[in-house]
Order: sequence, then structure tokens, then C-alpha cells
Amino acid sequence: MPDEVKDLIEIRQWCRDQLKTSIDFWLEHGMDNINGGVYTCLDRKGDVYSTDKSVWMQGRCAWTFGYLCNVYGAEPEWKKAAKSCLNFLEDYCINEEAGKRLYFTVTADGKPLRQRRYCFSEGFYAIANAEFYQITGKKKYLKRARRAYEMIYELNNGLIKDPTGFGPKTIPATRSGFALADPMIFLNIIGILRRVDPAHTQEYDTRAKECVDRIINYHYHPELKCTLEWVDKQGNPCLDFTDGRVVNPGHDIECSWFLMDEANYEGNSELHEKARDIFKNAFEAGWDNEYQGLLYFIDCLGKPTEAYEHDMKLWWPHNEIMIASSKAYRDTGDQYFLDCLKRTVQYCKEHFVDDEYGEWYGYLRRDGLPTMPSTKGSTFKGPFHVPRALIMTERTLTEIIGDED
Repeated sequence: MPDEVKDLIEIRQWCRDQLKTSIDFWLEHGMDNINGGVYTCLDRKGDVYSTDKSVWMQGRCAWTFGYLCNVYGAEPEWKKAAKSCLNFLEDYCINEEAGKRLYFTVTADGKPLRQRRYCFSEGFYAIANAEFYQITGKKKYLKRARRAYEMIYELNNGLIKDPTGFGPKTIPATRSGFALADPMIFLNIIGILRRVDPAHTQEYDTRAKECVDRIINYHYHPELKCTLEWVDKQGNPCLDFTDGRVVNPGHDIECSWFLMDEANYEGNSELHEKARDIFKNAFEAGWDNEYQGLLYFIDCLGKPTEAYEHDMKLWWPHNEIMIASSKAYRDTGDQYFLDCLKRTVQYCKEHFVDDEYGEWYGYLRRDGLPTMPSTKGSTFKGPFHVPRALIMTERTLTEIIGDED
């Protein structure tokens, strides 16, 4: 057996083992059996250190357990967890007075705490309902998903005024532009909805092309060897201030596999090549050759970054490397991507994985040690990035080497 195949089999088994550990951890420690939904602020052992609930994570958790059902079969415990989070979202997380925008955080029993201008709560609500629709076939879930999806489209394109009343972060007359997060997250939402809702394929295809155009022709700047988080309305880089130079390598890598999926769907080899270039630029610029692991933020010109957490190592960018590198290797056979996968898995084994209590640490210092006190979850980390990466990497490797070891 060739060494490469042995490596892939070993990584796949590790993914399977880690997936079980991750899912068991969240089912045991995170699910709220009193109020419904999921707690994600968990310490190393799984004890809840804050009962406030992330609305993002209610949607993300529901999507994860729904996706598990659709990939591996509808286990009752997974379906129950997804349904619990969906019910909690529907009962407590929708701001009826603000055009059905979703909150950002709520209390344990669902009282609203924070509303944000960003429409990512709506995005995760949409994919969660879409995934559950595929399990159940019940139209109410698809209706909910499409309502949120349509709202996001209208907000992103300025077709409606934000019913929350929040305006842009900066005064538009002085500075306005586009954020990479909007088209890339919407592209991912489209991919999930298109999979479960073929009746609207033409609409999804049209809007996916709009997202790709915004990413490739506005944010991707090969002359700078990066994909910028923020550009002006014409897609020009703004290099005179820090926000205009920010590169989030993990974000770019996540974007690269969204684009690879779209390229494969379209049969677009040129787009696939650009997606791979986005991956390579981000990996090469962001990988820390002194301590290993991927840096959180960098400046596209090598100048100081404003974010104080810029040199930390977070769990999710490494999850995105796993997904993107395995997909790129599957599609091209290029050893470069296999090497990226192997380097990242090794780093995760050595620094993120907690063999004693299960699941992964979320936040590491630059030198790879967990921040103190170490956490397994937060407002932003829950049962989403880790299991998603493990599922997708395991499935992609199985496509390469087959079902048999």
C-alpha cells in the first residue's frame, strides 16, 4: 500500500474518532434539557461557565446535528438535539418587532440580550431549517429557511432598510465598502438550500454567481497575494488604514472551499484554480513557521495589525484548512494540498485536541498553549466548526480511497 494511502486512512480514522468524541461531548454537556437549545460556554471539563446563549450557535448546532443525520443516518439523539435548537430559535430568538430579525444573544430561558447589525444569526437559522427540512420533508422548515435567506439577500444588496435601525459601522458619507463575509457566507447558504430545494435551482444559481463575482472581482487581489476582508465600493484595496489591509487567513481558506464547491457544481475549472490560489496565498501568508499553526489576522503589507488577538491560534481556521486541503487534494492530486492537510492535522493533534476530557480547545496563544483558563466553548465556539471539518474531511478522504480500509 502506498504511503500516501496509508496517511489518508490514518487521518480518516482519526477524524472518525474525533467526531465521536466531539459529538458525545456536546450531547453530554451542552444540551439544555430544561429550556431547550444548547449551552456553548463550557470550560475544559464541560461545565457551564455562562448560561447566556449564543443565537449563532443555536442555528449552527441545529445544522450540525441535522447534517450528521443526513450524512450518516438519522440517529434519534442527533435529530432530537437539532429539533431542540430549532424550537428554541423559533420560540425565543426572533425579534418580531424588528422585522423578524434574530437576536445575537439571549438568556438561558430565552429573554433577549443583544441585537447586532450583522445578519449571520439569520444565516445560521436558514441553514439549520434547510437541513432539518431534508430530514423531515416538512415544508414549514423550508419556508422558514427561505424567509431568512431572502431577508439576507435584501439586506446585503440594500433592497430593504434594516428593520433593527442599525446603520453601518462607519459613516457612509465618509467611508463605505464591502465586507468579504457577506458574499462568502451567503454563497454557503445558497449551496445548502440548493441541495435541499431543487425547485429554486435557477434562482440559487443566479445568486451564487453574484456572490462569486463579488468575491473574485472585488476582494481577491492576486497582485497583493491575498483576499481582503474589506474593499471600497469599486473593489479597490484601501491600503492607507488598517481595516483596509486586514487579511484573515482562516476566512480566506473557508472561502476557498466554498468556491471550490461552486466551481465543481458549475464545472468551472478557472474558478477552481482561483479558489486554490486563494487557499495557497492564505496558507503561505498565515502559517507561523516559528511556532506552527495559522495566525488569526495579518496585514497584507506586513504592517502592524490593530487586532490584539492577531497572533493567536484559533480552532476554526485549522478546521477550514482540513476541509479545503482535502477537497483540493481530491480534485487535483497535488501533493502540496496533502502536505497542508498533514501539517494541520499534526498541529491539531498536538495542540487543540484534549485527550483527557474530549473535544478541542478553542483558543491558543501563539506558542500553542491554551489560554488560561482553557475553554471548550464560547459565544462563538460550539458544535459546529470541529464536527463540520471532521465530517467533511472524513467524507472527502473516503471519496479518494473508498470505503474499505
